[in-house]
Amino acid sequence: MPPAVTSVVARDDFTLHVVFENGESGVLDMKPYLDFGVFRSIGTLAAFKSVRVAFDTVEWGNGIDLDPEFVHTACVLHPKH
Repeated sequence: MPPAVTSVVARDDFTLHVVFENGESGVLDMKPYLDFGVFRSIGTLAAFKSVRVAFDTVEWGNGIDLDPEFVHTACVLHPKH
């Protein structure tokens, strides 16, 4: 089971800075997904920045969410300090 997301911040370059309950943190680049399916609806910066933590993962204001395992696996993790 992947660690829960405890914090998420949307950046202007359509990446997310994500912090997990186990102390890991990293960056998730969403740019490759924004031209497909439901993700088109978060392709504007205003919509993208509506991201928040919900149910241990990330969710946008319009209800689109990501699988927690995907979030953890797709993040480029920073080394723990």
